[in-house]
Amino acid sequence: MKFGERLLPKLEEYRGRSSQFMKKVAVTTLALSTLTFASASADDTDKELKTIYHVYVNSHYVGAVTDQDDVKGMLEEKLQDAEEKFKDYQVTWNNDITYIPENVFSAKTNNQEVLNNVSKSMAVEANAYALVVDDKPVAYVKDKETADEALKKIKLKYVSEDELKDLEARENDADSSLPALKENETRLLDVSFKEDVAAEKSQVDPKEILSADEAVNLLLKGSVEEKKYKVEEGDVLGAIAEKLDLTTGELLKLNPELDEDGALKIGSELNVTVSKPFVHTVVKKEVNKIEKIAYDKEVIEDSSMNKGDTKVKQEGVEGEKSVTFTATEVNGSQTEKNVTEEKDVKEPQKYIVIKGTKETPSRGSGSFAWPTNGGYISSKQGQRWGKMHKGIDIARPSDKTIKSVDNGVVVSAGWDDGGYGNKVVIDHQNGYKTTYAHLDSISVSAGQKVGKGDKLGIMGTTGQSTGVHLHIEVHKNGSLINPLDVLHK
Repeated sequence: MKFGERLLPKLEEYRGRSSQFMKKVAVTTLALSTLTFASASADDTDKELKTIYHVYVNSHYVGAVTDQDDVKGMLEEKLQDAEEKFKDYQVTWNNDITYIPENVFSAKTNNQEVLNNVSKSMAVEANAYALVVDDKPVAYVKDKETADEALKKIKLKYVSEDELKDLEARENDADSSLPALKENETRLLDVSFKEDVAAEKSQVDPKEILSADEAVNLLLKGSVEEKKYKVEEGDVLGAIAEKLDLTTGELLKLNPELDEDGALKIGSELNVTVSKPFVHTVVKKEVNKIEKIAYDKEVIEDSSMNKGDTKVKQEGVEGEKSVTFTATEVNGSQTEKNVTEEKDVKEPQKYIVIKGTKETPSRGSGSFAWPTNGGYISSKQGQRWGKMHKGIDIARPSDKTIKSVDNGVVVSAGWDDGGYGNKVVIDHQNGYKTTYAHLDSISVSAGQKVGKGDKLGIMGTTGQSTGVHLHIEVHKNGSLINPLDVLHK
């Protein structure tokens, strides 16, 4: 049995007599000055006894030294360095150290090895306060005041200083009653944490101690959690990254199979990471809001007015109602709303419009039909071949009949020298005019009244045309507009 193991019972027996050294270093001295051991031979009786010291860190035997002051000096120097480095904290040792003397004739020690091992085993720690969330310490600050400051700063992310002061004053006055809310007034009822949050005394490596602001950032940022994001219609990488508080580069790193310029497949899932806060602030408020009441719309038909004409008889005016409700928010997002009172403040005023129903063969209704029997748009309005293409081209209908898109009067019908070929222009007598070009033949004449859907001619390729199609233009009050804004199949 090693000597250290033999002395363990003595160590435990005399540990209660230890005195404080260097704030937390316990020093126990066991007087063995008259004790000799059977291991000494008879020939050694005339030799001088020497004292060595067996060193323990907690209950772990480190080794023996010839002078305990060497260990004490080394530890004292390290402690002084730590106190200088961490001036704002009260530092102590993280382990107990014990010295047990032994009188021996032959000293077998390993001083440097013991010093090295003690140096590795002993580290400084500081008195601190742990911010404990659901029984798990997640951040350390230097004192209770800093812990309280950090928790208050988290609450102030979601409520104002004045709201918090008012709440605290009401909580201290148990007899106070709450008056009815004024219009558009909000009153804080409670602010707390969803988790069980506490500040507890602790001891920790001084390098782990945070300022109040650093603790707030850590508690709000929390841990990173991996999730999936399902791609929706219209999604692009940049927008998805911004929505999830990531950069596009981070998103590509999480999904190496993606191409930054490539299309995303709707319904596919992307790997994403999101922050999961350590704490969630629950805010309960009582709110009064003056909300709008939408007005109804009434249409009155008038057979004396031309179809397509309208006249406003009464402008609509929104009403107002006073709504009082309690709302619960978690980290700024509303999770619950309960209406406690609702009353009308101002009745809405109905919007009334008079709509003409009188059919006039030469006057358009304002609702346009498609000018062909099917077909597809072979060219849209816009710049084409270095100049403006004023209308749209329709090709390959089921038959080549060209029809008037609405009631009207034919303004002109015949050949156009400007490249339109056979052309028909109709005035719909309501601000709209339509032009039909490249017809193979024309079935109407100038001055003729036409109805919606009446035949104007046959589709062709006359004038400057690269193939059989209809070119149609629409003007409103003298200005060219996009036919696709008014034409519907």
